[in-house]
Amino acid sequence: MQRLKKIPQKKSPQLSASKQLFTSFGQPAIAGNMNILVIGSGGREHALCWKLAQSPQCAKLFCAPGNAGIAQVAECVQLEDPELIAKELQIDLVIVGPEEPLVNGVADTLRAAGIAVVGPSKLAAQIEASKDFTKKLAEKYQIPTAAYQSFDTAEAAKIYVREQGAPIVVKADGLAAGKGVTVAETVEEAIAAIDAIELGAFGAAGFPIVIEECLIGEEASLFALCDGETAVMLGSAQDHKRVGEGDTGPNTGGMGTYSPAPVMTPSVTQKAWESMIEPLLTGMAGDDMPYQGFLFAGLMITQDGPKLIEYNCRMGDPETQVILPRIENDFAELCLKAATGKLAGEQVRLSDDSTLCVVMASEGYPGSYEKGSVIEGVDKAEALEGVTVFHAGTRVGRNCGKLKANGGRVLGVTARAANLADAKALAYRAVDSIDWPEGFCRRDIGDKGLARLNKHAA
Repeated sequence: MQRLKKIPQKKSPQLSASKQLFTSFGQPAIAGNMNILVIGSGGREHALCWKLAQSPQCAKLFCAPGNAGIAQVAECVQLEDPELIAKELQIDLVIVGPEEPLVNGVADTLRAAGIAVVGPSKLAAQIEASKDFTKKLAEKYQIPTAAYQSFDTAEAAKIYVREQGAPIVVKADGLAAGKGVTVAETVEEAIAAIDAIELGAFGAAGFPIVIEECLIGEEASLFALCDGETAVMLGSAQDHKRVGEGDTGPNTGGMGTYSPAPVMTPSVTQKAWESMIEPLLTGMAGDDMPYQGFLFAGLMITQDGPKLIEYNCRMGDPETQVILPRIENDFAELCLKAATGKLAGEQVRLSDDSTLCVVMASEGYPGSYEKGSVIEGVDKAEALEGVTVFHAGTRVGRNCGKLKANGGRVLGVTARAANLADAKALAYRAVDSIDWPEGFCRRDIGDKGLARLNKHAA
């Protein structure tokens, strides 16, 4: 069997002797005696590791493969075979960050090896892997969503688009890194999106092509943690998908976000929970594919109430970066209960503070961009009280020892303050402390939420 390889990093945390204890493989973890592995390498995984490292339940924390920021709070490792988790690290709990390993069945493999996992099975992960699958579930469980049709050929999809007119939404069925959805303002734009899918712009993710009515309203996200039967609410957020200010330009993985989302009033949140989270959990359990893990519901708040845009089988990125700082529970304990079916009776305590994350990306993103530019001043940003900089795509230069960009979305500059206005001001003050000429960010993260709050106050 191939052995696990540790990734050399500049900063690796030194754990106290009182935490150098291990549980036996396959045995339940004891409080303060839990070895945890996070799978992933982005800003979401940095936020997960940052939060888990604060838990007295955590004996030792690993991340595979991790990044330069994650290395400051966890031990980064290379991991090709999930069985190595049990045999070499004696892991008690695995938390899977990205959707791709879940869709490929990593949670099934780990559970078969006796490891507690936060992440749905391969079958349950189809709620993100296939938009057609999700639309059919929504129909079956009477979850409010946009009217749609699915097509196995581009020509049939084009005929339908011409009949329906625009605006209309064109979706590649499978995983497309958040870029497989086109909200077409004209029929010509919709036809171009269909042509792109047919020509392989999203590879195997393309077919069937899902065509939806264009919902009118304001987008928001609602997050839950599920154990197969019970779900607890983790809070709401509002993301900024477009690359340009004023929500212009192509879609990205997310350019910034804040929590809570002002549009998610208590009544809207309750309605969304009762119409989209609870029916899905009950329905999937009844259909012998219980959902266990993080659940991310993308919503459109319309005049008729919240409607489902999509489900994701993991936490969002960059939404995780603003959700986790508001959770006051012991997060490791909460995750273990989710993984072992013991969430009944639990309630997540959320801070009244607001959090806001500004994503700093490499010039050219979401198109082509160069890696390797030097980033300085992150320490100055984090010296500001209430600021945490989460690394999404970074590495430490081998020769110079300096922080370098290693991806499209590179940093998530996150601020926590008493209200949204203060959180925004603090986040951008931190952004301006970072010296990275080859990077850029949107300057309007939070404006939509502030406008709603100001309108309500008036």
